[in-house]
Amino acid sequence: MPVAAALEAADARLRAMPSLLRNVAPFAAPLALMALIYAFSAVPSDGADHGPLMLIARKLTHFSEYFALTALWWWALRTRIGARRALLPALAIAIGYAITDEIHQTFVDGRVGTWRDVAIDSAGALTAAWLIRRALDPAAVRSG
Repeated sequence: MPVAAALEAADARLRAMPSLLRNVAPFAAPLALMALIYAFSAVPSDGADHGPLMLIARKLTHFSEYFALTALWWWALRTRIGARRALLPALAIAIGYAITDEIHQTFVDGRVGTWRDVAIDSAGALTAAWLIRRALDPAAVRSG
């Protein structure tokens, strides 16, 4: 299904909801993901070295969480300010949250906040933003 058709279908479902739910619903998913990220960040480290495979899995999770967070914030914000204008605020929210999440981890037993994790999180957010931008304006992608 083309992006425009998918957006129109989602907008039609949103318009069919009661007013209060219609205003709140788009923001439930990104806020829930932020709560989930916070909860995982609050778990103290067990201090064990789980090997390189677990390290790679954790870093892929960082990337994926912030990829999804950017996409979800874009999806929510586009209902208020339009699809094109929503991309930069969605990206800023995700990267800002990545920074505050790493700061939060410095207060958790056995955890450390690292700029490397912020960079991985930001890479996920930037990848989502790039893909959304490509989907919104395929002509710009073809022309350069």
